[in-house]
Amino acid sequence: MTAVMIDLSGTELTSEERELLAHPAVGGVILFSRNFSDTDQLMELVRQTRAAARNPLIIAVDHEGGRVQRFREGLSIIPAMADILLKAESTNEATHWAQELGWLMATEVMALDIDISFAPVLDVNGISEVIGDRAFAVSAKEIIPIARAFIRGMHQAGMKATGKHFPGHGSVRADSHFEIPIDERDWESIRDTDLPPFIELANYLDAIMPAHVIYPAVDDKPAGFSSYWLQDILRAQLQFKGVIFSDDLGMAGATVAGSMTERAYAALDAGCDMVLVCNDRAGAIEVIKAIEPRLENDLKTMTKSYELLAKPAGMTLPILRNHPRWHAAQAIVASMAAK
Repeated sequence: MTAVMIDLSGTELTSEERELLAHPAVGGVILFSRNFSDTDQLMELVRQTRAAARNPLIIAVDHEGGRVQRFREGLSIIPAMADILLKAESTNEATHWAQELGWLMATEVMALDIDISFAPVLDVNGISEVIGDRAFAVSAKEIIPIARAFIRGMHQAGMKATGKHFPGHGSVRADSHFEIPIDERDWESIRDTDLPPFIELANYLDAIMPAHVIYPAVDDKPAGFSSYWLQDILRAQLQFKGVIFSDDLGMAGATVAGSMTERAYAALDAGCDMVLVCNDRAGAIEVIKAIEPRLENDLKTMTKSYELLAKPAGMTLPILRNHPRWHAAQAIVASMAAK
């Protein structure tokens, strides 16, 4: 799929955004807190966005829980993923909580007519402050069963799961939003410390988002621009069959690949299926125009990727709030908040 995921500037569509959505290269939209004032407004924005689009859209959001939850008023406040193991009294309780929180997050997001939340984070909670409590645990051994349960809950709701940030962002201190992280460890350390959640869950995930991190012992390019990481390791060795999203090409960690167009080409050539261009409207327009010539042979692939990720019809918020499982999940949220 050669397609671009763009962002929107506010709570209503602008005329420029309507034009962009009508472009054949646009296959997705990512929403942020600035797009939300209340649930009714957001649902109307999503309705207008889908109506304006030329292609069927994947509409996405970062709604992981904890400090990364874009919409709050009128929705459940999902705890940070690290709190699951920290506050549960047993492994069984932790996996149950994870499953129900995955279901709760997914059902509420889907009730807003949004296809996917970019979740879960599969990084270890190592030395990275930007990851921190977004991660389930400090070790891969602890992460895998809790992440698997969270994904199971997402799948039970009907939402597809996106693991990030392949092959792991938690063991490097620099924040790829603002810096160019370089992880100087050897291959064995990366393989043993950070990669296991992706290895174990590759066939359970529907999409993966690679990190804007350079691992010089493996390749001189950030993972999201590296055909070795994406094709040789992720596709060939891990046998991953799903969709690969780039992380935001506007992040500082992506600048090593050159101009915005060069970043998009590098990501697509490395194996990404959809590139994200956020918080840079000029950059998004540049990328959309640049990749238009690549579209002709990719329409079938674009349609296939949409079908892999698009949500089924879900419950509305009023119906959801009367659902017994929703009420049981609220009890988990309350119990975690009280500890």
